[in-house]
Amino acid sequence: MRVTRIYVDAALTAGATVELPPETASHLVKVLRARSGDPLVLFAGDGREYPGAVEQVRGSRVSASVGVGKVIDRESPLAVTLVQCVPRGDRMDFIVQKATELGVARIVPVLSQRSVVRLDGAQAESKASHWRAVAVNACEQCGRNRLPVIEAPVPLLNHLGGPQVPAIRLVLEPNVDCAAPPAALATPAEIAIGPEGGFTDDELAAFKLAAYSLVRLGPRIMRTETAAIAALAWLQGRYGDLRG
Repeated sequence: MRVTRIYVDAALTAGATVELPPETASHLVKVLRARSGDPLVLFAGDGREYPGAVEQVRGSRVSASVGVGKVIDRESPLAVTLVQCVPRGDRMDFIVQKATELGVARIVPVLSQRSVVRLDGAQAESKASHWRAVAVNACEQCGRNRLPVIEAPVPLLNHLGGPQVPAIRLVLEPNVDCAAPPAALATPAEIAIGPEGGFTDDELAAFKLAAYSLVRLGPRIMRTETAAIAALAWLQGRYGDLRG
């Protein structure tokens, strides 16, 4: 029987009793019909899993007991940052969900010249909070015990002009001839995915100045959400933990 995994945004201690998040508690009560004693797995993003159990159900409120945690590492050895131009509609939710399942370490949403989406400061923070919740749900589903970092959206050039950590930097561009990929990636990797209309020539020049290499994945032009997932699967399959 599959045991429900729940993220708790608080330190977990063996022997303690914690109140579960309202949305999670409501799902347990209304959908899963949780009862006292039902087993759970709790995690707080510190790399540990804690066996637990439903302690008490009070209306739509649920408390859970916490057992002894142990480190269970399901993180990829390749720390990938996804620099993703924010697409319109709810497609960013899909990208965040699938990128989390594919082991991404960090997502930097950016707004480029051809981006349809425009956000002010308050909207950017609201979107980031929503995407973090999407990532939490994805971690609960896929078994990760650490949450990827989800940053608030920023203009693309702000990201390119900011401080950069040592990394292999790639930008997906379908109209380039690409060299053979390296045999191994010894440092963290960063890959940038353009908006619906692609990056402009000025933006591609800015990527080159920021030490990004232009690469392409096959002969077909993918939608932005397809490109993000394909690129992450390629990186994890070639250099990460999807190699069988």
